[in-house]
Amino acid sequence: MKDAKRIIDEANIPKVSVAKFLGVSRQMFYNYLALDKVEDLPGDKKTKLLMLFGVEKEEDLAKIKVDDDYISLLESRISDGIIDTYNKESISDFKGLNKNEQQLLTDIIATLKDRLINDNTGIEYNTLRYLQMFIQNMDQIEELKYILAYMGKATTQIPMLEYIYDENKQYIFEGIFFSAESLFTSGNASRGKVAESHKKWERKVEQKKEDKLSRTQELTNFKQQALKELGYNSVNENNAKEVFEKIAEIMSRKI
Repeated sequence: MKDAKRIIDEANIPKVSVAKFLGVSRQMFYNYLALDKVEDLPGDKKTKLLMLFGVEKEEDLAKIKVDDDYISLLESRISDGIIDTYNKESISDFKGLNKNEQQLLTDIIATLKDRLINDNTGIEYNTLRYLQMFIQNMDQIEELKYILAYMGKATTQIPMLEYIYDENKQYIFEGIFFSAESLFTSGNASRGKVAESHKKWERKVEQKKEDKLSRTQELTNFKQQALKELGYNSVNENNAKEVFEKIAEIMSRKI
């Protein structure tokens, strides 16, 4: 990969642009650059990278002289390749998103795809399953957003004084979270020391689960009562509006 890296550096082409051309995350592309040979790349990535440079085999890369014309050619191929990636590989409808939002979503998809492709244990799949739950619950649990901000600051990827949420709450959360993280990494914490606290947390989660099941059963009862009063056996496209209005009416009687 030495000659491939040389060409990219001499042409001053952003590595993130080449990564998008290949349809991988930036980190995965850096992993590719650490390989000894282009031949070590996955088959489709090897073919696409050689196509970008306009050669048929790796040995020809050493002969390439990077000048203004060649740089323009590379930029054109990368641009066309990224557009092709958007059109053929994206699993999302980008309609209504601006250019920055489209780029962000594409980067996220490429990163997640890389993690799944290289998952041999199933751990990555389940991690991303947890991530989906994390995202789904962010509007109900504001602390989840604070966790994201904290990790961005902890890894120096966003400024320490950046507060896009409630600054006071976020500041307090960051201080508490740092204390917990420090205790965890210090080696002074043990399962025995946190057992009682963990049990309290378990009881709290179980209570939430019971409350949720109770609420679900209550809604089921309201639906069954609404169907009975309206003379229907089930909810369908034709009667859904009427049934939901009846459910709301029944719920109001309970207040």
